[in-house]
Amino acid sequence: MKKIIALLLTLALCLSCVAAFAAEPVAKEDIKVGFIFLHDENSTYDLNFMNAAKEACEKLGVQYLIKTNVDESQACKEAALDLIDEGCNIIFADSFGHEAYMIEAASENPHVQFCHATGTRAHTEGLDNYHNAFASIYEGRFLAGVAAGMKLNEMIESGKITAEQAKIGYVGAWPYAEVKSGYTSFFLGARSVCPSATMEVTFTSSWYDEAMEKEAAVKLISNGCVLISQHADSMGAPTACETAGVPNVSYNGSTVSACPNTFIVSSRIDWAPYMEYMITCVMNGEPIDTDWTGTIETGSVLLTDINTNVAAAGTVERVEAVKAALLDGSVQVFDVNTFTVNGEPLTSYLADVDSDAAYTGDTEVVKDGAFQESVFRSAPYFDLDIDGITILGN
Repeated sequence: MKKIIALLLTLALCLSCVAAFAAEPVAKEDIKVGFIFLHDENSTYDLNFMNAAKEACEKLGVQYLIKTNVDESQACKEAALDLIDEGCNIIFADSFGHEAYMIEAASENPHVQFCHATGTRAHTEGLDNYHNAFASIYEGRFLAGVAAGMKLNEMIESGKITAEQAKIGYVGAWPYAEVKSGYTSFFLGARSVCPSATMEVTFTSSWYDEAMEKEAAVKLISNGCVLISQHADSMGAPTACETAGVPNVSYNGSTVSACPNTFIVSSRIDWAPYMEYMITCVMNGEPIDTDWTGTIETGSVLLTDINTNVAAAGTVERVEAVKAALLDGSVQVFDVNTFTVNGEPLTSYLADVDSDAAYTGDTEVVKDGAFQESVFRSAPYFDLDIDGITILGN
């Protein structure tokens, strides 16, 4: 009997714990969202987030506050605490380097929900109020790569270049998995329609440095790259392409107004669906996913309108066909039959999903004939150097 009573008491205690931690719905007039951005509207990356934040909050009728130019330092935690003092009950930060400071603030403020874009640690931290989000942008970059490949083919067919000269240049910020996943998926998209395509990549060691990004693009063009793309946040590379008359595929938004003669297309993540989701969860008293991945289906992965004045004929139709194939699963971006690593096919790979300082592989990610990106966590973990891509360094 004593054992039964003890068991019942334990069960009652557990149920009371669940009740204590259960979220209560919050009326929309009581919701205030605080946004922390690495740069300001001059950064294409941050502007994309700002536009989504305003769209989501205004659509749902909730208050919001924005802090810009917040470094990846203790300044992020201080910004979060300031926003809490101003009444924010949801805090969102947009840069990878904000994560450690967001986690600190979340652990000290369990009554506030913290949502972080591009982070990797939510699924291992065990905090009920800390969440990561990303999107399968590698699919968008693959589609943008298809548009690039079509342009290369047009240049070959017109005699402007030979097949062997179909070399792409790519301006990357850092040699992180996020950047490698991006330029590799872009390259695979291009090579799916232009098999002779190769790529050179150079890094700026900065997410936003207009002068360095422009210099990097000029360097790639002088190396014989006939088309440029980027994973960096300024207008440096696109404007260099416009000056040189070299076709460009940008990121995070259209640059057609500034670069009408060279811009082809841009891929981007639309963060509005996630922001609406996180706010609605708080409204309804529902848990926010620990690790959320947006997709083409959720409206999170988009291409801008294709600039038909620059793009090759038939690009719109070809991109739509490939998009349909991605949706029905008949095309996989990182199909292991479409690339090699050091001359060998990829049959197995342990990726660093449960992130650690040494980037130790812990999860088998080659399944069903493809490297399964953003399946085991939302943030990219594709960090391989495949054949056909040459890394130039800084």
